[in-house]
Amino acid sequence: MITFKSGASRGSAQGFSLIELMIVVAIMAIIASIALPSYNEHLRKSRRAAGTACLLQAAQQMERLYTTELSYEDAPDEFNCDGDTEEFYNVESVEVDLGAKTYTLSATPTGRQDGDRCGTLTIDQAGNRLPGDAGCW
Repeated sequence: MITFKSGASRGSAQGFSLIELMIVVAIMAIIASIALPSYNEHLRKSRRAAGTACLLQAAQQMERLYTTELSYEDAPDEFNCDGDTEEFYNVESVEVDLGAKTYTLSATPTGRQDGDRCGTLTIDQAGNRLPGDAGCW
């Protein structure tokens, strides 16, 4: 007669059952379904912050132009931004007044940023920002 002295018996199975594996997969799916929208919203906010920074950079360029020329008449139509902001926002000079004393700049969302709840961000020579929602700026 042979007896086993170790804790494992001869007929015990090793590994995971299919039910246990499916429970783990279900838990992972639930965690992913909660985390993914939050991550996408974080990306959208960081891209918007880069777009607003680019817009403010363009406004500073306009003010430097006004300082040297005393008008906004020779303002560029489009502005180049640092980083990969151009992939998500198109920053342009929308309107320069005939008297060349006022301007309006806009940052229009493009690509994956299109459909952002804030939409197009604008700023003028007086620093007025639209939309006025604090979460957008």
